[in-house]
Amino acid sequence: METNYLYIIIPVLVGGITQLTKFAIYTYKHGFKWDHLFTHGHMPSTHSAFVTALVITTGRLTGFNSGTFLVAFSMSIIIIDDALRLRMYLGDQGRYLNMLVQSLKMDAKDFPKLKERIGHRFSEVLVGILFGIILANLFFYLFSKI
Repeated sequence: METNYLYIIIPVLVGGITQLTKFAIYTYKHGFKWDHLFTHGHMPSTHSAFVTALVITTGRLTGFNSGTFLVAFSMSIIIIDDALRLRMYLGDQGRYLNMLVQSLKMDAKDFPKLKERIGHRFSEVLVGILFGIILANLFFYLFSKI
């Protein structure tokens, strides 16, 4: 198989499998609803799995000492940090604003409830990274047999 396509095929496959796994887990816990297919946060982190797979793919195709790998690795740190910290702060702000609206007895039509669970816990990111490492290497092995 042409290696240029692997840069996008492998991370997309890993991201898709991770998101389907998240959907299955979330459905098991909260019941079936199609909206859960596109849920943010929760176990495992699709962002972390996708960027980890991209880093692995880039390293295997260009070398782990290449400039391209360094860029992919650097961007993955920013994305994973965002999944862990920045979006968690947004969730905290949503929770505080929801409490404020409720305590001031404001009209829910004018101030709809904000989402409070946006970011990931450390364990969710860690499992996402493991999904990325394992699945990317598995797909490399499978694609090498084609």
